[in-house]
Amino acid sequence: MGIGNRESGIGNRETGWGRGKREKGKGKRPSPTLPSFIQRETGIVNRRNPQLSSTDELGMQTALEEARNGSEVGEVPVGAAVIVDGKIISRAHNETISRNDLTQHAELIAIQSALKSLGTDRLENASLYITLEPCAQCAGAIVLARVGRVLFGAYDPKAGMAGSVEDLLRHSKLNHRPEVRGGVFETECGALLKVFFKGRRE
Repeated sequence: MGIGNRESGIGNRETGWGRGKREKGKGKRPSPTLPSFIQRETGIVNRRNPQLSSTDELGMQTALEEARNGSEVGEVPVGAAVIVDGKIISRAHNETISRNDLTQHAELIAIQSALKSLGTDRLENASLYITLEPCAQCAGAIVLARVGRVLFGAYDPKAGMAGSVEDLLRHSKLNHRPEVRGGVFETECGALLKVFFKGRRE
């Protein structure tokens, strides 16, 4: 998630509400279309929305629900959830406005809550679901907490640190690199943000 209030540069290529520009060769994502032989064997045509397990779908739907909850109280609609062994351990939405603290992003709150709930200092067996690509702050927290898997929805071309601006989550020099999947429910996640910011401008 973007540092600050996230109003600038949050993007979604499918809905067209982002305006961030990407430097040539930086943050380039692969084409969403898979090779034809993989399509035939797996039935998956779109790289961004491959078939999800029931647990992963639960995680993303929970994150989306949290994003909607945040929007209802005036927060930028970003949500997150942590799941371990098929069970939701924590869920959260942005609280930057309610807490007057721009660091209170959904995934950071969800990570902190999960660590406290589990009584541990790492989440190696956990999956983190977020509606927006994590920012530098949250990507750092993900690495430090040793989160096992990260799935996120909309890309953030101006602040995303899972491939858009840089790829902190999978940086070769770091001692922990989670499994990462982006663009999951990208259209739905992006639409929430698009509607929210459109309402602010009106």
